[in-house]
Amino acid sequence: MAIVAVSIAPLGTGSTSVSEYVAEAERVLAHHPSLQVRLDPMFSNIEGDLPEILTAINEMHEALVAMGAKRLSTVIKIDDRRDEAHSMEEKISAVEEKRALD
Repeated sequence: MAIVAVSIAPLGTGSTSVSEYVAEAERVLAHHPSLQVRLDPMFSNIEGDLPEILTAINEMHEALVAMGAKRLSTVIKIDDRRDEAHSMEEKISAVEEKRALD
């Protein structure tokens, strides 16, 4: 299982707002019910099978192009841990527990 942070930003749309593009990308992710998705202010965090996540990211790209984006700038960070399965929530909880010790 992998956890992937992805940010896809359309360039040259004539507006500094990207919320309609983010909403469309999130709609694409909704078509992948086996993936866990957490929207944050700057990234969509996706948990699941890495090949399916990469397929979903490709579909997100194509959806934004279909909206008229001529250029996309994408940042992808992949945490592909193979020794143990850890969910996004477990990773957050581990940090919060350690922070509480202060």
